[in-house]
Amino acid sequence: MDVTVIWAAIIAFGLFMYIALDGFDLGIGMIFPFFPNDGERDVMMHAIEPVWDGNETWLVLGGAALFAAFPTVYSVALSGLYLPITLMLVCLIFRGVSFEVRGKANRTKNLWSLSFICGSAGAAFFQGVILGAYLHGIPVEDGTFSGDPFFWVTPFSFFTGMGLMVTYALQGATYLVLKTDGDFQDRLRALVWPLTVALLGFILAVSIWTPLTDAHVATRWFDSSFRYRLYPIPFLVAITAILMYAAVKRRLDRAPFILCLLLILLGYIGLLISIWPYAIPDSVTLWDAASPRVSQLFALVGAVIVIPIIVVYTTAGYWVFRGKVEAGSQYH
Repeated sequence: MDVTVIWAAIIAFGLFMYIALDGFDLGIGMIFPFFPNDGERDVMMHAIEPVWDGNETWLVLGGAALFAAFPTVYSVALSGLYLPITLMLVCLIFRGVSFEVRGKANRTKNLWSLSFICGSAGAAFFQGVILGAYLHGIPVEDGTFSGDPFFWVTPFSFFTGMGLMVTYALQGATYLVLKTDGDFQDRLRALVWPLTVALLGFILAVSIWTPLTDAHVATRWFDSSFRYRLYPIPFLVAITAILMYAAVKRRLDRAPFILCLLLILLGYIGLLISIWPYAIPDSVTLWDAASPRVSQLFALVGAVIVIPIIVVYTTAGYWVFRGKVEAGSQYH
């Protein structure tokens, strides 16, 4: 049993769960400006109030798992990406406070709406910046960060930041299509296809930009033993996009959200295939970054207990608060 691969799979699963669940939370904040009516904004927030804080559990799990299983990656990533991580957390704080205060505020309600918008957009942007910096490689020497503290300030990382903002906005729009009805739902549905086209544009641009600027990635992508694993993904993305268009035209409720998650999953799988077997692209492999086997096995016992509990209470929360959200409702 290769426990290092098992831990890599656990972290990959945790990160995808965070993107899939907290992504639409952040996305709803970013599409707030399209709906200036306070009543509609209240419905948007009530749609995620019962679940938003639980969704962030997966971010905590991913960080803890990284520290336990791959301490080298944890130390290098936090040292090199300290500034964008800190800025992301500050945005999440402002966003979290706005949830609690906006519903009670009167004179300052617009201010807290702005806090919700900026916190959501900022958190999404800096998560994308962190992703872009990671994909292009973090400077490492003798197991420690060896680069400039602003190495992450590049056109590529800013581009991936904007791409993740579009991704989350699409998630938010499709989730609200699932949770609302009537005229409000129709106006939300009108955002879905334009955001899908924008996301496809970002996926295409990153897929071209990455191998052009990274020789190691280009070598792996066009290696004969590697191509068969990666090449089906663009075709699956195209099929999913066609299904999304059909779902929007047919005015379906659930299908757009499911197809949005499928688009994200396909992109995520492509990313994982592209960086395999590196923990830090082109610098440190998973096995070089791994903690001692006995430490990984000890932590794995806790993960086997904790992860099913998180999955159960997350599923229970969504089940209890299933269904449409109506105007004037509080936590349904």
